Amino acid sequence: MKKWLACVLTGSFIVILILRYNVMFKNPFSNNSLQQRIFVNTIDPRLKWVQQPTVSPAIQSPEAVNQVVVADELVSGLFLDRNFSSEVQSSLFTWNEMKHIVNYSKGLPNALEAVREARIAWDNLMDIVAKKQQIEVNESSVDHKGKQCPYFLSKMDTKDFGDKGYKLRIPCGLIQGSAITIIGIPNGLSGSFRIDLTGESVPEEPNPPIVLHYNVRLQGDKVTEDPVIVQNTWTTAQDWGEEERCPSRNNKKVDDLKQCSEKVGKRDNRTRSKPYFPFKLGYLSVTTLRVGEEGFHMTVDGKQITSFAYREGLEPWLVNEVRIFGDINLTSVLASGLPTSEDLEHIDDLDALRTVPLPLHRPLDLFIGVFSTANNFKRRMAVRRTWMQYPAVKSGTVAVRFFAGLHKNQIVNEELWSEIKTYGDIQLMPFVDYYGLITWKTIAICIFGTEAVSAKYVMKTDDDAFVRVDEVLGTISKENVKHGLLYGLINYDAQPHRNADSKWYISPEEYPEKTYPPWAHGPGYVVSNDIAKAVYTKHKERSLRMFKLEDVAMGIWIAEMKKEGFKVYYKDEKRVYNEGCNDGFVVAHYQSPREMLCLWQKLQAEGVAKCCN
Repeated sequence: MKKWLACVLTGSFIVILILRYNVMFKNPFSNNSLQQRIFVNTIDPRLKWVQQPTVSPAIQSPEAVNQVVVADELVSGLFLDRNFSSEVQSSLFTWNEMKHIVNYSKGLPNALEAVREARIAWDNLMDIVAKKQQIEVNESSVDHKGKQCPYFLSKMDTKDFGDKGYKLRIPCGLIQGSAITIIGIPNGLSGSFRIDLTGESVPEEPNPPIVLHYNVRLQGDKVTEDPVIVQNTWTTAQDWGEEERCPSRNNKKVDDLKQCSEKVGKRDNRTRSKPYFPFKLGYLSVTTLRVGEEGFHMTVDGKQITSFAYREGLEPWLVNEVRIFGDINLTSVLASGLPTSEDLEHIDDLDALRTVPLPLHRPLDLFIGVFSTANNFKRRMAVRRTWMQYPAVKSGTVAVRFFAGLHKNQIVNEELWSEIKTYGDIQLMPFVDYYGLITWKTIAICIFGTEAVSAKYVMKTDDDAFVRVDEVLGTISKENVKHGLLYGLINYDAQPHRNADSKWYISPEEYPEKTYPPWAHGPGYVVSNDIAKAVYTKHKERSLRMFKLEDVAMGIWIAEMKKEGFKVYYKDEKRVYNEGCNDGFVVAHYQSPREMLCLWQKLQAEGVAKCCN
């Protein structure tokens, strides 16, 4: 039993944080259990906030003072003054403006964990940076390290495949398009085996989370005597999740692929053969696990077999190891499409890709903030080589910055730090980059667009979106709406997703209303300076209401501004394609790095926006 009591005094403002842990570890291979409790109380006689009883967990009103509030123990190490170069300091501008993000933790999944893990990652990164600086002083300024984030890994030596299983280290996580291929023969008495994709362990939790548990049971289990595939997740806090079994009668889909192929367990009446199952005792199988937009997809011998949707807080970038156990004689294990950064010595156009530093409060026509994650190296490079080469961007009337959080993997953080120093176009966020926290990035984009620079308009987009900067500028100039503008693909009558299997599921407790206020789809929307400024002001006042879907959150904030007297103009742009590309696009979403380069080449050669797929 451990107790921490932290008291923070600011004038007459008192924040009391009590964290109490009663921990008995529970992991998927033992019978122990974990129980954790966090008790938080806040006392603030000066700031009397209004409680709104209808506000749900996903829309946080900071006024609800019985929630988790300022955790000084969590953030103290993240905001210490350090002797950085001016280039690095500029990449931490929004970092230093977000000291109170833990006040916006309620309703945002993994929020406190993300800040706690960020402090650990930041301390480790700063130690490494300090050691490298000392080495450079003593030896030379040349970085002699080898490639830390390889694109491809393989192991084909049977000597390494022992009876106790095999582990393949994934240095920098997985990204969309990554694939793990396992070639082997189910053998032994049962022919049953399991494949686990595990995350990084943390000091308080020695057993790593299982992002995907893929269990092949050729002899069945307690539920069935027939062969079955069981998919699941495991964490210290939540234990095992809900099993997803194949064969199955459910019709759930992930990335438009069935969770379980209808072929599995189906008998061919013509041949009167046994029900189909992709694995057979004593037969070689080639199993490939691919990382999709919404989940993992498993093919066996070229046939799509199962799909598994990502679960909250268990995302592919977290994966740092593939573990294979059980009755399988392995031939080879391969990992491809892994995130990797480019070698600086092999980049011929480095000077053209570097961003010119911006003076504080530089007037801009447009600021574009790009959501990115730490290990999406290739996506950022594709953006730099394509639409960041528009004349408006190169001339400085438009500025672009990537917004990326820290990674739990220290190698990734080292690569990201090098990228920050090289290109100068990344704003680092003081939290680990869980998907449920993207609303924090929206706040950061508004801060940068109004406080670091002074932009007439502020745009949010993603690192897999192609933005026709000239068309965006032309349209907002033509509309000539300088105040209260929300421009993008507007959804006027959207309802919360009540299907628990949806990636965008919102429970009635999280959002009790039947419809959302008007909002613009996240791949590309623009707000005028006054709206972005109001977001920043409410952030400073700690009065922003949080919602985990960032584009909807912006719509909610704007609706609240309307109640306060803002005159809002919604400009619907049908040429923002949020689910792919169509000719004539202004924004095309879900574009791979190769497709981004193709779109740019077509624009340069033909002068028209034509899709590449």
